[in-house]
Amino acid sequence: MESRERFVELVRALPLVSVDLVLVRDRREVLLGLRTNRPAQGSWFVPGGRILKDERRADALARVAARELGIADVHALQPGFLGPFEHFYPDCFAGDNGVSTHYVVLAHRIDVPAGFEIPGCDEQHEALRWWPIAEAQANDEVHRFTRDYLPLLSGSVGG
Repeated sequence: MESRERFVELVRALPLVSVDLVLVRDRREVLLGLRTNRPAQGSWFVPGGRILKDERRADALARVAARELGIADVHALQPGFLGPFEHFYPDCFAGDNGVSTHYVVLAHRIDVPAGFEIPGCDEQHEALRWWPIAEAQANDEVHRFTRDYLPLLSGSVGG
């Protein structure tokens, strides 16, 4: 693992590649976490994280789902590729130090049935909550990058 200073320099120089997990419950609700860390601190956002060096995308999905949500086997839920996105932030994980963050995000939709509950919550989230999709789309506390995903959940809004 790189030192904090070295990682800040990498974030300054390069985009990060990450995965986002867009969990949709009963075609009506989306799972969002209230972020405790930068970037997007204090916003409701879908769970996600960067892909590590030499880590396959499928392995990153499994690692992030296990770490952030306590889901032991995310692949049993049959994630589907939602698409590539770009997220640009004025700050980075280390704070507002003049270093911006650029993510190339590979978003994945994961449909779960009514009543599905999340086994856990990590330190990156103050809380996890299922939001009605239309409510999430209209709420400014939901980060705009997360709101970009919501229209793509066809058949979900009002479903």
